[in-house]
Amino acid sequence: MIRIILVGYMGAGKTTVGRQLAKALNVSFYDLDWYVEERYHKRIPQIFAEMGEEGFRELEQRMLHEVAEFENVVVSCGGGTPCFFDNMDYMNQQAETVYLKARPDVLAKHLKMGRTVRPLIQGKSHDELEDYIKEMLLTREPYYKKAKHIVDVSLMDNYEKIAITVDLLRKELGV
Repeated sequence: MIRIILVGYMGAGKTTVGRQLAKALNVSFYDLDWYVEERYHKRIPQIFAEMGEEGFRELEQRMLHEVAEFENVVVSCGGGTPCFFDNMDYMNQQAETVYLKARPDVLAKHLKMGRTVRPLIQGKSHDELEDYIKEMLLTREPYYKKAKHIVDVSLMDNYEKIAITVDLLRKELGV
């Protein structure tokens, strides 16, 4: 049975790598944010607006507990998921966990290039975004570093390098 959970800051490539890793392993892939949206028929920003952060985090934890029970799966979590309740400890009990680590300048570049609208970073210049990421990583990295495996994805900027990262992950996880 394969159960892998990817954690890391937004823009690290959790969904991109997760999807490719699941494909390579011939298992299902779930993005936790997408799973929440499908189950509740609402976008994450709408859920956040209606329930507040605390309500969203409780709902997110319940959904994490669902997907972390699935077998033969790769799951990518939202950047904040590991930082609330006992989520990171729970993920470590349930699965092989991997922190996709990237430098703040790389994360900023990925987020600026990304097509996803992210309210927390909207309207920030590259320098402001990089400073914001550095600040956020100070509080989040202690949780991310609890993952069983840490893989640096700072050089993952094209499909060939994504494939190399997936191969590296497979070797690291022994799958």
